[in-house]
Amino acid sequence: MRRHTGECGRVELVRHESICLAGNPLGDPTAREIAVYLPAGYDGGEGRYPVLYDLAGFTGSGLKRISWSGFSENVPERLDRLIGTGVMAPAIVVLPDCFTRLGGNQYIDSSAVGPWATYLTEELVPWIDGRYRTLPGREHRGVYGKSSGGYGALVHGMLHPETWGGVACHSGDMYFLYGYLPDFPLLVDVLARHEGSVEKFLAEIERKQKHAGREIHALMTIAMAATYDPDPDAPLGFHLPIDLETGELDPERWARWLAHDPVEMVERHHEALRSLRFLFVDCGRRDQYRLHHGARILHRRLAALGVSHRYEEFDDDHSSLDYRLDTSLPALVRALLPEEETASG
Repeated sequence: MRRHTGECGRVELVRHESICLAGNPLGDPTAREIAVYLPAGYDGGEGRYPVLYDLAGFTGSGLKRISWSGFSENVPERLDRLIGTGVMAPAIVVLPDCFTRLGGNQYIDSSAVGPWATYLTEELVPWIDGRYRTLPGREHRGVYGKSSGGYGALVHGMLHPETWGGVACHSGDMYFLYGYLPDFPLLVDVLARHEGSVEKFLAEIERKQKHAGREIHALMTIAMAATYDPDPDAPLGFHLPIDLETGELDPERWARWLAHDPVEMVERHHEALRSLRFLFVDCGRRDQYRLHHGARILHRRLAALGVSHRYEEFDDDHSSLDYRLDTSLPALVRALLPEEETASG
């Protein structure tokens, strides 16, 4: 494909050593390689920029987001085009590595996975602000992502409005009744091949060099259980919401999951969302994980609560959706600019 041939920014890879991730329950590394996109004009200048944080989807990381692709733009290439053609104002974009042994991250604190919300808001954000010429203050800082990253961005807007001034949620996990519940029978069937043992299944996942799609989906369900229903006193450090022999749903355990569902959380945290300078939510109307239903429910509840937001549906599924950043990021950055720059722009 044709790449942007004008002036381009650059990506800096920096190593960040986390304090709060030390001793995390999964034994994941505390040293993280962070990709930071610096727009054209940053070097040699003195100006400050709004900053965005890109939260990767399940099985992804910031480093994957900057990888070259033959038929699509990676994130830095997309930013170069959007900024270089004047569609988007220049911004710094941080692409953290939050990959875990369980295959991904929902970007919230969990005693079974690690304090990932604390890592982002209390460690990485201040560290980035001290190292780069960001515009200070939450009103100039945004977070976005797709799928698990979209969930993380949306929930951070609800739980950490002191950190974020703008949110873009693309095809984020929500309405768990449709998004997660249908995968529970699959987990039972996959674990049956491992004597019903999560430990044996995880050991096999780490040993194998090639994984079937059903195995990744089972791993994702386990990761969600560790995120939404952790318990330091449980044998695994978390609870699964089903009987692993029969597949029967445990209502008490399932209720722990639902407490983290954005369509339920919005009733408790709409004031935080109302404080944002910009909130964007979208989803493909053919999403294979049925997330468009949750997006519609969230949209209706946001409207009923009087929370200003921009909602869009489009004719696509859940895969290869970075082109939607062409819609969200220019608007997100515009909302995070100082008022005088917004007026002049």
